[in-house]
Amino acid sequence: MKRLHYLALVGAIALGTALRFWNLDAKPLWLDEVITAIFSFGRSYYDVPLNMLFSHTVLDQVFTLKSGVSCPQIAQTVSTESVHPPLFFCLLHGWLQWINPFAQSWVWKLRSLPALFGVAAIVAIYGLNRVAFSRKAGLMAAALMGVSPFAVYLSQEARHYTLPMLLITLALLGLVQMQQDLWQSRRLRPLPWLGWMLVNGIGFYIHYFFLLAFVGQVVTLVGIAVWQRSRISRYHWGAIALAISGVALSYLPWLPTLLSHTGRPEIDWLSPFQSSWLDKLAPLYQLPAAWLIMVISFPVENQPLWIAIPAALLMLVFAIWLMRHVIRGLKQLWVQPETHLATITLTSFILCVLLEFLGIVYVLGKDITVVPRYNFVYYPAVCALLGASLTQLSQNSSLPPRMSWPHYWSAYRVQISVLVVGLLSCIFLGLGFIFQKPYQPQQVAQNLMLEPTKPLMVVTGYDTLLEVALGLSFDLEVHRQSLTSPELNQNISFGFLSRQPTYSQLWQNLANVQPPVSTPPNLWIVGSGLRQREFPEQLSLPSQAKSGGETVACDRDEENYHRIGVPYQLYRCAAR
Repeated sequence: MKRLHYLALVGAIALGTALRFWNLDAKPLWLDEVITAIFSFGRSYYDVPLNMLFSHTVLDQVFTLKSGVSCPQIAQTVSTESVHPPLFFCLLHGWLQWINPFAQSWVWKLRSLPALFGVAAIVAIYGLNRVAFSRKAGLMAAALMGVSPFAVYLSQEARHYTLPMLLITLALLGLVQMQQDLWQSRRLRPLPWLGWMLVNGIGFYIHYFFLLAFVGQVVTLVGIAVWQRSRISRYHWGAIALAISGVALSYLPWLPTLLSHTGRPEIDWLSPFQSSWLDKLAPLYQLPAAWLIMVISFPVENQPLWIAIPAALLMLVFAIWLMRHVIRGLKQLWVQPETHLATITLTSFILCVLLEFLGIVYVLGKDITVVPRYNFVYYPAVCALLGASLTQLSQNSSLPPRMSWPHYWSAYRVQISVLVVGLLSCIFLGLGFIFQKPYQPQQVAQNLMLEPTKPLMVVTGYDTLLEVALGLSFDLEVHRQSLTSPELNQNISFGFLSRQPTYSQLWQNLANVQPPVSTPPNLWIVGSGLRQREFPEQLSLPSQAKSGGETVACDRDEENYHRIGVPYQLYRCAAR
């Protein structure tokens, strides 16, 4: 049985690895991943040509690894051009240097490290549940994370989500061991305590939301200690205070930078609530919806109603069915002395983080519940409790020594069903039906290449550097799609023109830039915040013709205005 257990664990890790690396570079980069690429390649926003037009060869140069860049240099760039801690970008830069000789696309290389961290999180969740509950609970949690559509989605993002998720899992493992030291063994083991301090200290320099996880752990640790204060000695209180203080002191070097980031315009997209009561209630159903996609996600995004409605109903029915079984398993975990402490610890952590989320929403006025990926902060604890509760359903079953398939199905039908549904969800993810990229770069690029035989010019008006990153995500996908028709490579140009203080400046800049193509192009303007009627009816471009004074006039095409996150308008150009 022990051998079978570890074979099953290897199988869960192998399946999770395959799902995370399947079609890893098939989807386009979106805005946030472009930001990751710029910083991790050792570059800056100012390596992007601004207020000029350029060809695809210049675009390729921007997304080429820059050697000789140190972590302090990356940290300086990140601190001034972004609102994130620097450590993930430093690690990814080192990874890209190591993997650079391999014959894979740079997008695959960029996403491969987060995917590996996602695989490591499967191993870590097994360790957490094995220590907190049992070997079987560890295996179930590893299998759940392996086929979780939410975990696979995060693992395929070139972003700093799977690394903090891994560190939070390790921190919870340390927290459980610390609780065991305080309430069971009464002897404090140095390794769990020091490891807990180290992991929480590193996590802050990976993602600022790690602070929420740290606060949740502190409230849990101190709260249970106060509840059981009669059993806590001064020595134990001293150890708790020393551990918390050590982590807090490790945050001080970057704390001024964090405070400077809180007022940056990059976080303004998390807009405050509107006045309607429905908007104020939205977080209360957005959070449960985020819990649901941790285990099941069927195609509902941008799908016809005949697909979206049945898919949503299936997800709802599955959620109700699963909730009944999970509640029954949690009750058993709560009443059993050997699992009671771990259940309280993980439950308390989840509730604390959820209260922090609601505090950010209703006190600070920033609705972070609209972004499902931010739930990585407490996802490891949810996965651990879910795995342990499902294990309880068959823990006390009377099973024959040698079971046939009907016996297995009778004993493990709930667990098998949940894993099969998760696997099916991951297949939808790999095929691109769920967790679609924000702003849909692939669809935008297809619209921009409406007439692939004509020269194409894509101009993005920018006010902030985030708009530059958004435009780059469209440009990269246009370039990628154009590679299927090599004759188009020299007929596509891109540009970023300032729209400060108003769009009138953009139209003036456009009349003065020199197009890289000689034939009048199809001109697309990406104009954030513009309505269709606010795009001018006609724009002018200088001509590359040798005869002086000739201009290119571009007329607005009323039939080709699109808005997917941001508006973009087609102009058809001709020499006049």
